[in-house]
Amino acid sequence: MANTYHQIYIQVVFAVKYREAVIADEWKSTLFGVIGNLINETGCKTIIVNGVEDHVHCFLGLKPVVSISELMKTVKAKSSKYINDHHLTKSKFEWLEGYGAFSYGHSQINVVYNYVANQEEHHKKQTFKEEYLEFLDKFQVPFDERYIFQDMI
Repeated sequence: MANTYHQIYIQVVFAVKYREAVIADEWKSTLFGVIGNLINETGCKTIIVNGVEDHVHCFLGLKPVVSISELMKTVKAKSSKYINDHHLTKSKFEWLEGYGAFSYGHSQINVVYNYVANQEEHHKKQTFKEEYLEFLDKFQVPFDERYIFQDMI
Protein backbone atom coordinates (compact mmCIF):
# COMPACT_ATOMS: atom_id res chain seq x y z
CA MET A 1 0.00 0.00 0.00
CA ALA A 2 1.34 3.44 -0.90
CA ASN A 3 2.61 5.60 1.95
CA THR A 4 2.73 2.69 4.40
CA TYR A 5 6.00 2.42 6.23
CA HIS A 6 6.88 -0.12 8.86
CA GLN A 7 9.70 -1.40 11.00
CA ILE A 8 8.61 -4.36 13.09
CA TYR A 9 11.27 -6.73 14.41
CA ILE A 10 10.21 -10.02 15.99
CA GLN A 11 12.14 -12.93 17.47
CA VAL A 12 10.14 -16.14 17.41
CA VAL A 13 11.22 -19.18 19.42
CA PHE A 14 9.74 -22.65 18.98
CA ALA A 15 10.73 -26.15 20.02
CA VAL A 16 10.69 -29.73 18.79
CA LYS A 17 7.75 -31.70 20.23
CA TYR A 18 8.68 -33.21 23.58
CA ARG A 19 11.80 -31.04 23.26
CA GLU A 20 13.56 -33.99 21.67
CA ALA A 21 17.14 -33.32 20.56
CA VAL A 22 16.65 -34.41 16.94
CA ILE A 23 17.84 -31.45 14.86
CA ALA A 24 21.15 -32.92 13.73
CA ASP A 25 24.27 -30.94 12.89
CA GLU A 26 24.36 -32.66 9.47
CA TRP A 27 21.16 -31.00 8.28
CA LYS A 28 20.33 -28.15 10.65
CA SER A 29 21.81 -25.40 8.43
CA THR A 30 19.68 -26.70 5.55
CA LEU A 31 16.60 -26.64 7.81
CA PHE A 32 17.37 -23.10 8.94
CA GLY A 33 17.69 -22.08 5.28
CA VAL A 34 14.31 -23.67 4.52
CA ILE A 35 12.73 -21.83 7.45
CA GLY A 36 14.32 -18.54 6.31
CA ASN A 37 12.95 -19.04 2.80
CA LEU A 38 9.48 -19.83 4.16
CA ILE A 39 9.53 -16.58 6.14
CA ASN A 40 10.63 -14.62 3.07
CA GLU A 41 7.91 -16.22 0.92
CA THR A 42 5.29 -14.57 3.15
CA GLY A 43 6.72 -11.12 2.39
CA CYS A 44 8.45 -10.89 5.75
CA LYS A 45 12.24 -10.51 5.88
CA THR A 46 14.45 -13.12 7.53
CA ILE A 47 17.31 -11.55 9.44
CA ILE A 48 18.70 -14.78 10.94
CA VAL A 49 17.49 -18.30 11.78
CA ASN A 50 19.52 -20.44 14.15
CA GLY A 51 19.08 -22.88 16.99
CA VAL A 52 20.24 -26.07 18.58
CA GLU A 53 19.09 -29.69 18.56
CA ASP A 54 15.76 -29.03 20.30
CA HIS A 55 14.60 -25.53 19.33
CA VAL A 56 14.84 -22.71 16.79
CA HIS A 57 15.09 -18.91 16.96
CA CYS A 58 13.90 -16.81 14.01
CA PHE A 59 14.68 -13.09 13.97
CA LEU A 60 12.70 -11.32 11.28
CA GLY A 61 11.20 -8.15 9.97
CA LEU A 62 7.44 -8.61 10.07
CA LYS A 63 5.31 -7.32 7.22
CA PRO A 64 2.24 -5.60 8.76
CA VAL A 65 -0.30 -7.53 6.68
CA VAL A 66 1.09 -10.86 7.93
CA SER A 67 -0.07 -12.11 11.32
CA ILE A 68 2.51 -13.81 13.49
CA SER A 69 0.13 -16.73 14.06
CA GLU A 70 -0.36 -17.33 10.32
CA LEU A 71 3.37 -16.95 9.71
CA MET A 72 4.21 -19.52 12.37
CA LYS A 73 1.48 -21.89 11.22
CA THR A 74 2.99 -21.85 7.73
CA VAL A 75 6.63 -22.03 8.83
CA LYS A 76 6.10 -24.88 11.29
CA ALA A 77 3.84 -26.93 9.00
CA LYS A 78 6.02 -26.62 5.90
CA SER A 79 9.34 -27.09 7.73
CA SER A 80 8.10 -30.23 9.50
CA LYS A 81 6.82 -31.51 6.13
CA TYR A 82 10.29 -30.85 4.68
CA ILE A 83 11.93 -32.82 7.50
CA ASN A 84 9.50 -35.73 7.12
CA ASP A 85 9.58 -35.76 3.30
CA HIS A 86 13.39 -35.96 3.40
CA HIS A 87 13.39 -38.59 6.19
CA LEU A 88 15.79 -36.53 8.30
CA THR A 89 14.62 -38.09 11.58
CA LYS A 90 14.04 -41.72 12.55
CA SER A 91 10.42 -41.13 13.50
CA LYS A 92 7.75 -38.64 12.46
CA PHE A 93 8.94 -35.10 13.18
CA GLU A 94 6.68 -32.55 14.87
CA TRP A 95 7.14 -29.12 16.42
CA LEU A 96 5.83 -28.47 19.92
CA GLU A 97 2.50 -26.63 19.81
CA GLY A 98 2.87 -22.88 20.28
CA TYR A 99 5.79 -20.48 20.19
CA GLY A 100 7.13 -17.36 21.84
CA ALA A 101 7.17 -14.06 19.92
CA PHE A 102 9.08 -11.08 21.23
CA SER A 103 9.38 -7.60 19.71
CA TYR A 104 12.45 -5.38 19.42
CA GLY A 105 13.37 -1.89 18.32
CA HIS A 106 15.75 -0.97 15.52
CA SER A 107 18.57 -0.18 17.99
CA GLN A 108 18.46 -3.78 19.25
CA ILE A 109 19.02 -5.52 15.89
CA ASN A 110 22.73 -6.23 16.37
CA VAL A 111 22.29 -7.51 19.93
CA VAL A 112 19.45 -9.86 18.95
CA TYR A 113 21.27 -10.98 15.80
CA ASN A 114 24.37 -11.88 17.84
CA TYR A 115 22.26 -13.64 20.47
CA VAL A 116 20.60 -15.82 17.83
CA ALA A 117 23.88 -16.42 15.99
CA ASN A 118 25.53 -17.70 19.19
CA GLN A 119 22.91 -20.21 20.26
CA GLU A 120 25.27 -23.16 20.60
CA GLU A 121 27.58 -21.24 22.92
CA HIS A 122 24.65 -19.81 24.86
CA HIS A 123 23.16 -23.25 25.52
CA LYS A 124 26.34 -24.55 27.06
CA LYS A 125 25.35 -22.37 30.04
CA GLN A 126 21.55 -22.36 29.99
CA THR A 127 18.82 -24.87 29.13
CA PHE A 128 16.03 -24.10 26.69
CA LYS A 129 13.48 -24.07 29.52
CA GLU A 130 15.57 -21.58 31.51
CA GLU A 131 16.02 -19.43 28.40
CA TYR A 132 12.32 -19.48 27.53
CA LEU A 133 11.17 -18.64 31.05
CA GLU A 134 13.72 -15.82 31.10
CA PHE A 135 12.22 -14.39 27.87
CA LEU A 136 8.72 -14.53 29.34
CA ASP A 137 9.91 -12.81 32.51
CA LYS A 138 11.97 -10.16 30.68
CA PHE A 139 9.06 -9.27 28.40
CA GLN A 140 6.57 -9.46 31.31
CA VAL A 141 4.44 -12.08 29.58
CA PRO A 142 1.95 -13.60 32.03
CA PHE A 143 1.93 -17.40 32.04
CA ASP A 144 1.05 -20.39 34.18
CA GLU A 145 4.13 -22.58 34.53
CA ARG A 146 1.91 -25.65 35.01
CA TYR A 147 0.90 -25.41 31.35
CA ILE A 148 3.80 -23.79 29.55
CA PHE A 149 5.74 -26.99 28.92
CA GLN A 150 2.94 -29.55 29.24
CA ASP A 151 3.86 -31.19 25.90
CA MET A 152 7.43 -31.66 27.05
CA ILE A 153 8.79 -34.77 28.70
